[in-house]
Amino acid sequence: MKWLVLGANGMLGTDLANALAGYDFKSLTKEQCDITNQQAVDKAVIGFDVVINCAAYTKVDEAETNQELALAINGQGPKNLAIACAANKAKLVQISTDYVFAGDATEPYEEKAPTNPKSVYGKSKLLGEQNVRELLPNAHYIIRTAWLYGKNGSNFPKTMLNLAKQHDTLKVVNDQIGQPTWSMDLAKKIIEIVHHQIPSGTYHGTSSGQVTWFGFARKLFELMELDPSRIVPVSSEEFTRPAPRPSHSVLAHQALIANQISPIRNWEDGLEQAIKSGVFND
Repeated sequence: MKWLVLGANGMLGTDLANALAGYDFKSLTKEQCDITNQQAVDKAVIGFDVVINCAAYTKVDEAETNQELALAINGQGPKNLAIACAANKAKLVQISTDYVFAGDATEPYEEKAPTNPKSVYGKSKLLGEQNVRELLPNAHYIIRTAWLYGKNGSNFPKTMLNLAKQHDTLKVVNDQIGQPTWSMDLAKKIIEIVHHQIPSGTYHGTSSGQVTWFGFARKLFELMELDPSRIVPVSSEEFTRPAPRPSHSVLAHQALIANQISPIRNWEDGLEQAIKSGVFND
C-alpha cells in the first residue's frame, strides 16, 4: 500500500510523516502540490493507494474576509482530490473540523448530526466534505477533528506557554467546551482506520473526554510545573473575534466504536504523553 500525504509541512502532516516511518509513503508540501490546481493534483495522485489531505486554509478569522481563498482550498481542493482519486482507484482521507456544526449543542455531536456552520471557515470545510462524499462515495474517510495541537505550527498550548513568559496571569475563556487532541494521536488513528478498511464514511478523530479552554490551560500548567492559579477564567464576551467560536465542540465517536475501533485516548493522557515526548520544548 502506497500512501501520499498532502500538506506535509503542517502540524498533522508532519506527525503523519513520522507515524508512517517504515511505510511506503511520500509527503508533499502545499508548494509542491497546490490542491486548487486540478492538473497538479492529477499528477501527484498517480500510483498511490491512499491519499491523506492535510492541506487546508485554517486561519479562521481571516477566512471571514478571504472567503474566496478559503473556499478554493477547503472546498475546491478536496473536490479536485476526489476526482483524481476516483480516476486512480485510490482512497481519500479528508480532514475536517467541528466547525461544520453550529456549536450550540448540549450533547456530543454524532457523525450524522445536522451540520450548520456559523463561520466562513466552517462553511468552506463543509463544502469540502460534501464534494468528497458526492464524487468518491465508496472510497473516502472524512475525519473531523478539533482543538488540535502538536509540535509543528501554532496552537493553544504553545500560545499559553509563550504568554506565561510575559505575563503573571492569563485570561482564558471558561464557556467553550471541547476535546484537546494531540496531532500524533490523530495521525496514528488515521493509519489505524485505513488499515482496518472500515466502511467509507465520516468519523470523529478527537480525544475522549471534554474540558473548557480554561480547564485545558490549567492542566497544561500543572503538567508543565507552572502555577495553575495564574490562569483566570473569563467569558467569551471578553474576546471578540471576526469569526464566531463554537461554545460546544464535543464530538461523539459512535462510528468508530461501531466498527470495533477505539476512540483516541482521554485528552489528559494525550497531553501528558505529548509533554513527555517534548512537543513543547523550545
